[in-house]
Amino acid sequence: MNLQPTHLKNELVMLVPLVAEEFDALYAVASDPLIWEQHPNPDRYKIEVFENFFKGAVESGGAFIIRDTQTNSVLGASRLYDFDAANSEIKIGYTFFARSCWGRGINKEVKKLMIDYALGFVEKIIFHVGASNFRSQKAMEKLGAEKIGEEVVAYFGEANRNNFVYEIKKAPNFR
Repeated sequence: MNLQPTHLKNELVMLVPLVAEEFDALYAVASDPLIWEQHPNPDRYKIEVFENFFKGAVESGGAFIIRDTQTNSVLGASRLYDFDAANSEIKIGYTFFARSCWGRGINKEVKKLMIDYALGFVEKIIFHVGASNFRSQKAMEKLGAEKIGEEVVAYFGEANRNNFVYEIKKAPNFR
């Protein structure tokens, strides 16, 4: 499974493999403190904290910068990670969007691209969502993900954080 395919695109968004040269463009979005207010790491808007996040994203080999298909402007980021062939699963997460995207269906469009791609290779997708991130929990429910538990998660170079675990399984007739 390629964790950074180059063909994830629809009428609204395109997911482009994240490279180090995109730091400034992505940080321009991430520097908004309100994006992170419900996140397990609410300080991620600070440049020194975001630098660590960005380093982990690039090193993961599965991160994307999300761009508007029409304007090419940066909308946010997400990633595929922890591919587990033996258990036929992968995780999708580390997603954030500019506030200008909120309530416009952008998250749904991005996740649909990623989910449809991933389910071509695995039977289930796992999402970790911060226990206090109510916006993301609601977004998971809108996607049809099922909450299956809680787990303490160690984010790259950050403290362990309590997360809810959501799952989407491949439908029996999925092609």
